[in-house]
Amino acid sequence: MLNLNLNLSLDRMDRTNKRENKREKLVLHRSWWAHGIKLAIACVLVISLTMGAAIAPSVAALPTKSAIKDPRIILRNALPIDSEVLRDVQKTLEQMPRQTNLKRWSSLKKDIETISRTLVQNQAQLIAEVSADRQGLLTEHLTSLSNSLVPLQEAILVKDRNNIKALSEKALDYVGLAEADLIQTFPFEVPAQYASLPQLKGRAQVELSTVKGNAIITVDGFNAPVNAGQFIDLVQQGFYDGLTFTRADENYYLQTGDPNGSIDGYVDPATGKYRTVPIEVRLPDQKIPTYGKTFEEQGLSGTLPVLPFAAFGTVAMAHPNDDANAGSSQFFIYLFESELTPAGLNLLDGNYSVFGYVTDGKETLDKLRLGDKILSARVISGAENLVK
Repeated sequence: MLNLNLNLSLDRMDRTNKRENKREKLVLHRSWWAHGIKLAIACVLVISLTMGAAIAPSVAALPTKSAIKDPRIILRNALPIDSEVLRDVQKTLEQMPRQTNLKRWSSLKKDIETISRTLVQNQAQLIAEVSADRQGLLTEHLTSLSNSLVPLQEAILVKDRNNIKALSEKALDYVGLAEADLIQTFPFEVPAQYASLPQLKGRAQVELSTVKGNAIITVDGFNAPVNAGQFIDLVQQGFYDGLTFTRADENYYLQTGDPNGSIDGYVDPATGKYRTVPIEVRLPDQKIPTYGKTFEEQGLSGTLPVLPFAAFGTVAMAHPNDDANAGSSQFFIYLFESELTPAGLNLLDGNYSVFGYVTDGKETLDKLRLGDKILSARVISGAENLVK
């Protein structure tokens, strides 16, 4: 089996190299950011072919099958909250599609009853824990969550396998909103040397309209406020409108944000200076992100950050191969392919700043190619969280 996998992987690499050789004839000026991304992916390929004999402990603890690949689950887990009540509700709902596939109807019936009872018993306490100005919104989201459980319970009772997944996901959307309502103040201050940069102190959503369709990016300022702030600030300025995808490979990533002219990033018109952002990655046991150093530089390769490259549509800031603290306007959307870049065994983690995920519009990403244009990018929610 090992030899078979090896041959298949080598064959895939050969086809990939042929595609790249053909593409290089068409693209004379390759972005130096792309070299870094491609190098990291190449390293992943090499490791996936050679690591069978001995795997570093930090990597061995993250088997591919256990990695979370759903961007919505990743984003919910990344919220800085400590509510055991809502976390338990979340985890139970997330297991329902799997329970349905296994036809564990008695467990599903018990779980939905437990969730309903838990919300009734704890709603008043949850609302009392937030400030008065947030209580109305939390009440609305908890009520919507309770109401969404009614059709879900009915689907479970009649064993409607086709609708349980969609109904549980709808309920989980309200769980995520209620969890976010519990965050009353931003949980940390960024280091002083980056405090003058735009910061997204919360979350926002951006609608990316392209010639191939639309996609929604959920931008996470709780875990990457500086990189997220840079992106949202440029979106609000209309910086990305009309730009093309300057690098694209249907198996790896889409890259854009390179403005016309000789400058590779964003020049702040207020100062006339080229504005950059540092690498910014948070580990699960850290209160604030690590700034200025990649996981590779810290000896943490193989460690899973709070926002990993584990989902199709991961959005991250590009940077020069030799300077992780010189990202500016160019970003890339990671197109997850489990055979080449398995979740939990990905050297991109911790070496680029992830600041969001495409949470709607996968079909658009599937269609986008080199040279396709962004018609517009606009903030559709969370603009009030940008601090400049």
